[in-house]
Amino acid sequence: MVEIEVENRSGAQLDLDAAAEVIRAVLGEEGIDEGELGLQLVGAEEIRALKHEHLGIDEETDALAFPIDGRDPVPPGLPRQLGDVVLCPQVVGDAWRAPLVHAVLHLVGYDHGAEMEAREQAHA
Repeated sequence: MVEIEVENRSGAQLDLDAAAEVIRAVLGEEGIDEGELGLQLVGAEEIRALKHEHLGIDEETDALAFPIDGRDPVPPGLPRQLGDVVLCPQVVGDAWRAPLVHAVLHLVGYDHGAEMEAREQAHA
């Protein structure tokens, strides 16, 4: 099973059980059913700072992905470290599922474009 470590620094509430279901469903359809993933919920200023620091763009965003292992082979006995998804509840509001799917797909190696859009539609 994919283990999900959640940290909520946003001050907002999110249905974490539903978010975990979405994450595991996306990963399962991508052939990944074991590993570890971090889900960080942050406020608007923190996600803006992260986007500026890592992408050089000074604006708020809905979600960011910080992949680690992706689909790369991992040594036997070590858990797959998928990486972290950072989600901003203040930006996404109730429409958090699509940004979450998008970020999880980034963790497993998808870049923006037709292939990613097709995978997002499959998970919609």
